[in-house]
Amino acid sequence: MRTDSSPGNLPAREHLPAGDAGTPVLDVVIPVYNEEKDLQPCVLRLRDHLKRTFPYAFRITIADNASTDTTPLVSRRLEAELPEVRAFRLEQKGRGRALRTVWSASEAPILAYMDVDLSTDLNALLPLVAPLISGHSDLAIGSRLSRSSRVVRGAKREFISRSYNLILRGSLQARFSDAQCGFKAIRRDVAQVLLPLVEDTGWFFDTEMLVLAERAGLRIHEVPVDWVDDPDSTVHIVKTATDDLKGVWRVGRALATGSLPLDRLARPFGDDPRDREIKDVPNGLARQLVGFCVVGGLSTLFYLLLYSGFRVFAGSQIANALALLVSAIANTAANRRLTFGVRGRGGAVRHQAQGLVVFGIGLALTSGSLAALNAASSDPAHSTELAVLIAANLAATVLRFLLFRAWVFADRRDDIDSTVVASHVPAPNPSSPTYSMAGQSAYGPLPQRPTGAPHPTYDTDRFRAGEVAEGNWREATMQLQPVRPHDTESREYR
Repeated sequence: MRTDSSPGNLPAREHLPAGDAGTPVLDVVIPVYNEEKDLQPCVLRLRDHLKRTFPYAFRITIADNASTDTTPLVSRRLEAELPEVRAFRLEQKGRGRALRTVWSASEAPILAYMDVDLSTDLNALLPLVAPLISGHSDLAIGSRLSRSSRVVRGAKREFISRSYNLILRGSLQARFSDAQCGFKAIRRDVAQVLLPLVEDTGWFFDTEMLVLAERAGLRIHEVPVDWVDDPDSTVHIVKTATDDLKGVWRVGRALATGSLPLDRLARPFGDDPRDREIKDVPNGLARQLVGFCVVGGLSTLFYLLLYSGFRVFAGSQIANALALLVSAIANTAANRRLTFGVRGRGGAVRHQAQGLVVFGIGLALTSGSLAALNAASSDPAHSTELAVLIAANLAATVLRFLLFRAWVFADRRDDIDSTVVASHVPAPNPSSPTYSMAGQSAYGPLPQRPTGAPHPTYDTDRFRAGEVAEGNWREATMQLQPVRPHDTESREYR
């Protein structure tokens, strides 16, 4: 199983075709907690902007995070007065919990969210979702740290954001520029498979989602935004930093151990069907050669250090066997993960057993070389031994790569089927032709907003945290985890 050729559970991205269906194309979620003053102006401004600029049907969903003021009343009033607005009530706090619940229950093919203060200029909304509609990207984020972004905020906020993103780049090798901007979108077919892997229910939800998507090879589109800091918002620096660092440690450990089934998020190479029908062409050969050479170089240095250490108290043959055994185990594990992209623990024992067979071949080559050297010279110099071992290892390396690629880590179809975990696929809904997870065509016609006609009314049933909408969403929506102590955060816009 290799990630460069594994089809995973996601089909190739396709442009959503235009049509006349009635389901909203875009569902913009606004998570709120005690926002009775800002909620109505935000919703009215966003609705007006979408009506003027967005060419398809849309919906605005208010996700109330267990507010204790009059926010629920404002939400229900807006829902009753505006056909494009839906109210969604949760009895537990946590922005991540709100987004995961609403996104899992939404039927719109494009899901987005933004903060209630509308710090981000709404002119960036269409550029944010356009790459998702076209099929170019899987996720999209607004970035305040792009060169072309224009940002107005204090030095403290600037320091926090840049320090946090520096931590992400250094610890999790994240390449996206701004994990904290409250302005993101995702394709629904991606969300259905990605969200069950995200554990956090608070502020780290965004970061964890982006890191897992990036590690799985999904395409993340970044949009430079104009952003003005909300002077009324508060940030609990110590608590936020502690929770985020805990999340970074948890995700980093999971990625290092390979415990996350990221292969379920793999897409075919290329969106052109012809790319998937080419046969007898090695997949990812150049990349695998580079990875194998890097791992091989490091393994050789590791082997030589071990040999020199074992040689102090053992003979050359014993030192060579021990050093080669230890380095072979490490080499097989490194090539398994880095060169051939095999994640998870499935098949690891078999791979190591096959790697030991390859080790035996390398042992025979190197031991034979040492035997020939000892036969030619009764007391060879240590430098001569190392030179002979390097030459023998070069020959063994070529053979090792061929065996790894053709035998140990061969792209077996049964491996793929046994290690890919079934995604959350909703049951087919005959009354909703606009979305389907089953076939290659993930979406039906895109609903367009009719010109000169009133907006359609949408189903505005309310749900509570942990519950699933009646009908076909029973299988698609995930169960929420119990509230954690750090989920009781107050409003914090970063």
